[in-house]
Amino acid sequence: MKILAIAGSNSEVSMNKQLVAYASTLFENAEVEVIDLNPFEMPIYKHERELANGVPQEAHDFAAKIDNAEVLLVALGEHNGTYSTAFKNVFDWVSRIKDRTVWNEVPMLLMSTSPGGRGGAGVLEAASKRFPFHGGNVVETFSLPFFNDNFDKAEQKISNEEKNSELKEKIKKIAAIETILEK
Repeated sequence: MKILAIAGSNSEVSMNKQLVAYASTLFENAEVEVIDLNPFEMPIYKHERELANGVPQEAHDFAAKIDNAEVLLVALGEHNGTYSTAFKNVFDWVSRIKDRTVWNEVPMLLMSTSPGGRGGAGVLEAASKRFPFHGGNVVETFSLPFFNDNFDKAEQKISNEEKNSELKEKIKKIAAIETILEK
């Protein structure tokens, strides 16, 4: 199984990257690539820029990573209740590639975490509603509130047993779907 684990953040110390990296370790017999948005930084999307220069290569590179995956783990950072600017810009550019949907119907576990009690609920709600219009096959969502209390940074894993069990159950569901698709 090929898993693409995307941290929807450009932070060098992203808690969502830590979460998605941990989640990717819970799959058995999987080939995993964990990425953040830094290699895909592009000019802010503008229609006139697209007309003048086309879609940047970085958007095509990001789309190719999605197309090579059998499962997507996407952990989105929340900025003011929705996507980070870095994520939204990559999303916007990929959406402009001719004849493609952004997510290409790849089964997805959509996640978020934050230092607060809502655990990125705003961005999860926004993405859960928006992604299906762009080929998002959101199978499950997962929120980890109070990241600093519920994630052991030294061990790089969720320390809250209830939340850890919840994530493992959702990963079992995603893995089962992928196994069915392989047959």
